[in-house]
Amino acid sequence: MTTLADPVPGGRPGDVERATALSGELAGRGVHGIVLAYVDTAGIGRVKTVPTAKLPSAAAWGVGMSPVFDSFLAHDSIVTTDVLGSPDGDLRLYPDLDHLVVLSGQPGWAWAPVDRITQEGEPHPGCSRTFLRRITADAEQRHGLTFRAAVEIEWAVGRGDAPGGEFEPAVSGPAYGAVRQVELSDCAADLLAALAAQGVDVDQFHPEYAAGQFEVSVGALDPVAAADRSVLVRQTVRAVAGRHGLKVSFAPAVLARGVGNGGHVHLSAWRDGTNLHSGGDGRYGMTAEAESFTAGLLARMPALTAVTAPSPASYLRLRPSQWAGVFGAWGRETREAALRVVTGTRGQRGQAANLEVKPVDLAANPYLALGCLIAAGLDGTASSASLPEEITGDPARFGEAEAAARGVRRLPVSLAEAVAAFRGDDVLRTALGPVLADAVIAVRRGEIAAVEGLDDEQVAVAYRWVY
Repeated sequence: MTTLADPVPGGRPGDVERATALSGELAGRGVHGIVLAYVDTAGIGRVKTVPTAKLPSAAAWGVGMSPVFDSFLAHDSIVTTDVLGSPDGDLRLYPDLDHLVVLSGQPGWAWAPVDRITQEGEPHPGCSRTFLRRITADAEQRHGLTFRAAVEIEWAVGRGDAPGGEFEPAVSGPAYGAVRQVELSDCAADLLAALAAQGVDVDQFHPEYAAGQFEVSVGALDPVAAADRSVLVRQTVRAVAGRHGLKVSFAPAVLARGVGNGGHVHLSAWRDGTNLHSGGDGRYGMTAEAESFTAGLLARMPALTAVTAPSPASYLRLRPSQWAGVFGAWGRETREAALRVVTGTRGQRGQAANLEVKPVDLAANPYLALGCLIAAGLDGTASSASLPEEITGDPARFGEAEAAARGVRRLPVSLAEAVAAFRGDDVLRTALGPVLADAVIAVRRGEIAAVEGLDDEQVAVAYRWVY
């Protein structure tokens, strides 16, 4: 389980003693350094590292890092808000010892996610991991709800020796084809071994649709742990591929045309150990609460895309008839709808039933994405929101009048349109708080300005190796 208590100067009770013991154990296992990892507003993984011997100090007093990184863009230029973007100030990064793992894919290193507090010992209002912890803790305390979540990871494997930032697929063969699995066999086996050694529960690994594309699906955890796992899996994929002379991209669109990389989120709400998405009297076994939770997500999906699809490159992926979920609609196992209701196979539905949120990619900060999805769903349950009729097939076939009659709407077609929807959404901005909400808007506007005048191919190239 995720540590829910905020860090405090001097360390949480028992943390320093535990870190001291861990430091000796890790050193005995040949670990020389520890990666302290978090994700910024633009969705970029940022790190500091400490020697293994300094883990007790990090647990007690944290490690310094500027708050300016909350207003970094994907290409490292800086935007400002009323409180972020200044060269002033410092934050302390505190490792979550419950989620520290030895990196099998990077011998000599361990990894831990961090929470960030101010020098005065207060939670940093721009810390996305703290935000998600707060959302989940509040849901349990106020509503008696817990959640299970998982993030799918898709990536493109390129040749490490391709010239000038170009993408040349490292494998050939058709979509989902055996040829790809064979050609990547050694690297893939090392990846599965590394993930298993790191305690990552892998459900599936397979070639995907686009050129050189693969996907790994992992087991569901509490939302904070699921977001941590998403970051850890990507770190591991990149490290293992690099040791095989390969280069990977998690960018939403590696190329300007064709299917991009998704980061679909699977999410289910639970009460007292019972899955609300199964065994109820509603459609496909959903309880009334699960239907309202789904309706809450659906209502806020346009604004949510500013968080779940936060890059200009995201909108190269979000195109109709590519299973990206670009229509505000839901359906059972309908992969063209924004929300896919997954019932699971008979005999497993009590555990397996969940919602898949499709318009999500791996440019998204997973802590922000999961926190905002939960906030939107909770707003639906609080208001007993009604879930509209489901759709089947591809909504792109509907004419304008039929789509309107069915309540099916196209989600934002650009980051600018998504930001406009987000700015008008009081529920999401209130959930995030003013510092994080302003950071989301400022960073997205900065990304929009950064690609002004670029065509689709130039946008894809600009973000190809950033994520």
